Amino acid sequence: MPLHRLTSTALAGLLSLVMLLLAAPSLAQEAGADSDPAYGTLADLIEDDASRNALIEELRALQAARASVDEEGTVPAEQIAAESPSDQQPEEVSFARRMAATTGNLAANMGEQFAALGAAVGGLVGAGQAQADDAVASEVNLQEVGAAAVNLAILVIATFVVFLVLRAIASPAFRSFSAWAQRGSEKFAMLRTIVAVAVAALVDVIVVALAYVAGGFVSSLLVNEVNADATRLALFLNAFLVVELVKAALRMMFSSGYEGLRLIPVGAGQARYANRFLANLTGFIGYGMLVLVPILNFHMSPVLGTAVGTLVMLLALLYAVAVILKKRTVIRDRLLDKAEATTGPGRLALGVSARLWHLAALAYALMVFAVTVINPETALPYVAMATLETLIYVGVGLLVSVVLTQMIGKEIQLSDRVNEKLPRLQARVNTYVPTGLKVIRALILALVVILSLDAWEVYDLAAWYATAAGAQTVGVVIHILVILAVAAAVWIGIASLLEHKLTPAEDADPATVARANTLMGLFHTTLAIAIIIMTLMIVLAEIGINIGPLIAGAGVLGLAIGFGAQKLVQDVITGVFIQLENAMNTGDFVTAGSNSGTVERVGIRSVALRDLYGTYHIVPFSSVDAVSNFTREYGNHVGEYGIGYRESIDDAIVQLEAAFEELKEGPHKDNILAPMTVAGVTALADSSVNIRVVIKTTPGNQWAVGRAYNRLVKIYFDKAGIEIPFPHTTLYFGEDRDGNAPPANVRMLGDERVVDTQKDGTSSDRSE
Repeated sequence: MPLHRLTSTALAGLLSLVMLLLAAPSLAQEAGADSDPAYGTLADLIEDDASRNALIEELRALQAARASVDEEGTVPAEQIAAESPSDQQPEEVSFARRMAATTGNLAANMGEQFAALGAAVGGLVGAGQAQADDAVASEVNLQEVGAAAVNLAILVIATFVVFLVLRAIASPAFRSFSAWAQRGSEKFAMLRTIVAVAVAALVDVIVVALAYVAGGFVSSLLVNEVNADATRLALFLNAFLVVELVKAALRMMFSSGYEGLRLIPVGAGQARYANRFLANLTGFIGYGMLVLVPILNFHMSPVLGTAVGTLVMLLALLYAVAVILKKRTVIRDRLLDKAEATTGPGRLALGVSARLWHLAALAYALMVFAVTVINPETALPYVAMATLETLIYVGVGLLVSVVLTQMIGKEIQLSDRVNEKLPRLQARVNTYVPTGLKVIRALILALVVILSLDAWEVYDLAAWYATAAGAQTVGVVIHILVILAVAAAVWIGIASLLEHKLTPAEDADPATVARANTLMGLFHTTLAIAIIIMTLMIVLAEIGINIGPLIAGAGVLGLAIGFGAQKLVQDVITGVFIQLENAMNTGDFVTAGSNSGTVERVGIRSVALRDLYGTYHIVPFSSVDAVSNFTREYGNHVGEYGIGYRESIDDAIVQLEAAFEELKEGPHKDNILAPMTVAGVTALADSSVNIRVVIKTTPGNQWAVGRAYNRLVKIYFDKAGIEIPFPHTTLYFGEDRDGNAPPANVRMLGDERVVDTQKDGTSSDRSE
């Protein structure tokens, strides 16, 4: 048998023996005392005026003493103000004074209870010595006490034997559940664990119920055959049912023998220690408060029962405090290690919990003890129920949170058919779904806090929800969550569809990729703005805000903006059509408006260009009448090469082709897309004959190819002696009416001679 079971059984037996020993004098008094003298004494007290008045005064004093503390155990401000030697008013009593009075009252109450316990024990001893004079009566009383002890022992042994046998029979089932939970995919490990723990818990509850039924059968036999006290036996059975169900819940959290049935992610050693500690505490408090205290209250004295209950809670408090202080550093270190592996708000929460958990645990233990001492009749059930509800809420919240955490950490895989039609949908889903799951996890945490506060009656959640405002608030919150989920789904669907339509093929050229990225950015921005505005409007309408004036105001504002920002509207509309027509993309060299340069950014209302000098131009689309794109599909180098009039055109063309052949073998061979085209003579200029050639190149490389070809043309023309003429000037001196030109007086530098040109074309030299 495990150690914690032996400990719980031993505590139960010890409490039962103490109960029988303390109840023995009461049983003796019930068996041997005559009730008639008590009635006579009471009648004599009432008939006597002095004794009656004294009894009335005593009752009033007791009532006043009882009224000095309210239902929650705090001393009212009216009493403190009345006892004050000054003229202090109730509203002037400070909170610290009330807390001090309440604490003093708590200490006095505990002192009275322990004093009553000592007096009761002393009275029992004295009563036992007085009854020892009557040997016959003592013999009968001892027989009744022994019979009661035997009956209770039989019931305890029979119930626990049946329980342990059923647990042994169910052990193979528990092992199979644990093995099943540890198999399979890690993604659904927590879901399998929850299912296995739920089934195992059902089996555990059935075992407890069968043991309870078996104990009830043994109890009925004892009552019918040996006339045992049915109430006393029923107290134990009820306590057994409550305690073992609580232990079954603890086994769900800290299963020490079956690793796959453990909801709390701790090691086997920690789980075994936690299970043993909580099981011992549950058994000690459960059997003490549900068996021992009721028997003492009924058979001996409510004061004695209250005192013993206080003693039980005090011992439980000391035990809990000792364990908390012992494990303070161990749990702190484990929480800090967990915090190091966590990011975000969870890391901060774990870090704070690691340093303050023991203070919270000690405060809770002291609070339970204090309320039990102050109001022993209702405090323990209230605290137990509130604690149970809180543990259920926190446990369910943690389980759902762990499941969501496991789902967040795993990538969602869509079918091949869906991935083929919408290639980016899976990536988008794996981007937004974890964020949504984190939001859901935060909402679950908030819900756990709200329900836990309701369990401790900080407020009445059910009563608030029953009101029109409460139901409406919950409905609005649910509607808003649904609206946000639908908006997110619409965004994911439409954005994925746009990406599917605009995403270029894997072998697409850079220009197509740039255009697709530009359009996706433009449409994503527009779609996001539209969805955000529509969602915001719907949410505002859902929470009760009249959006009619808001829409009207937005219309007026839009009209004003339309008149005052026509250029802005024109920018946006023109930009959209420029992108739809694929007029320019990032990286293109274009002429837009009066500026030329490389496109560095295409926005929703403007384009950014970088020219050859490095100047950055931002050109609004409204100023763009035409777009000239120099880097679309291919480029052409158009060269005009002039030769002298005395040169042969055919020889010049041969040299041009020879220069092109060398160009094709050079560094630019990959940039040439087609053979050179010789367009022929394009002009007979003033001093040259112009020949045009066209070289087809890759987009954006026509300038580099042209520069390289010009170099080669100059080299080849020089080798062939072909003149590349420079501008010539013809001097005209005019003519007379007969067609004769006047003589020209030409002075030759470096030669001191003057040449006279006659009208007949002859010339004569003369010395100066």
